[in-house]
Amino acid sequence: MRRKILVVIGTRPEAIKMAPLVHALLAEPTFKTVVCLTAQHRQMLDQVLEIFGITADIDLNLMKQGQQLAELTAHVLTGIDAVLQVQRPDCVLVHGDTTTAMAAGLAAFYRHIPVGHVEAGLRTYDMHHPWPEEMNRRVIDVLADFYYAPTGLSRANLLAEKIAAEKIFVTGNTVIDALLMTVARIQNDAQLHEKLAGVFPYLHRNKKLILVTGHRRENHGDGLTKVCRALAELARRDDVQIVYPVHLNPNVREVVMSSLAERDNIYLIEPLDYLHFVYLMSRAHLILTDSGGIQEEAPSLGKPVLVLREVTERPEAVEAGTVQLVGTDTQRIVAACARLLDDENYYRQFSQRANPYGDGTASQQIVASLLAQFASEK
Repeated sequence: MRRKILVVIGTRPEAIKMAPLVHALLAEPTFKTVVCLTAQHRQMLDQVLEIFGITADIDLNLMKQGQQLAELTAHVLTGIDAVLQVQRPDCVLVHGDTTTAMAAGLAAFYRHIPVGHVEAGLRTYDMHHPWPEEMNRRVIDVLADFYYAPTGLSRANLLAEKIAAEKIFVTGNTVIDALLMTVARIQNDAQLHEKLAGVFPYLHRNKKLILVTGHRRENHGDGLTKVCRALAELARRDDVQIVYPVHLNPNVREVVMSSLAERDNIYLIEPLDYLHFVYLMSRAHLILTDSGGIQEEAPSLGKPVLVLREVTERPEAVEAGTVQLVGTDTQRIVAACARLLDDENYYRQFSQRANPYGDGTASQQIVASLLAQFASEK
């Protein structure tokens, strides 16, 4: 009997990290895989699915302009519940810490359908950093049945919360699967590489590229303003160029555009699809970000990451030395960047450290775990 797996995806990061798993599930004849979108992100989500060649079976298209978290949560909960009533899956897979993942997991829990949590066990133990993601991931881990932890530390977090050891599987992170797939695609297709390079004709090969992303809610306002001050100061150097794909959120765009528009050596561009962003990561000298996924991805490319947050749910990266927390203090950011720009030995040590988030086989390990789980139930 084929087992039905419902994969729920809501945002761009979820789509990137679930794409290789969806492909691995579709390649396994034991499973009937159904992909359901909530479209918590719309345009950016569609771009990722197109890049990875994934077609959704169900699209709830729930996002509305100005929608608040309570409204989104309610819509995902009731929308996924209706899907579950019709599809009756044997398992629901959710990813990470989004509102989509939390509400979809809750809907499955209410219907006594097993939930598998991909990227389980991440913690800051601060409910407001990141917000609301820390709450979301903890809720999912309370109600899940299978836990796909990216590292031994995330497994230890789950064990400390009294999750049974036999339910936890350390797999690495699927984002490394997605990254390595994409890098190989770019490297093996000269025409694609040339096309991607042509999108950024303003980049100088004799200048060091600082790639920036920033959108976390906890940094809105004063935090983002201080980050922009740091970027403006760094841009005074004649050996750097800064590229900042600016998030669509008005709370981000208004601050960034008013602070950095028309600054020399700073290029404020529209959000990029995954292919273009991976290309820029591969060209970057260093990366400034408040994103969780980039903390995992960039070290596989040998790129130092400075994290624009005071705490991270990915302490393995800090411990491994592949990322450094710099928060949003202007001078702290400038000093950390300057050291990586000026000290070649320090840069080399930073960039050559091993990535703690796996080797690109997480998706296959998750599929093997599901196969074993269902086989044991016969």
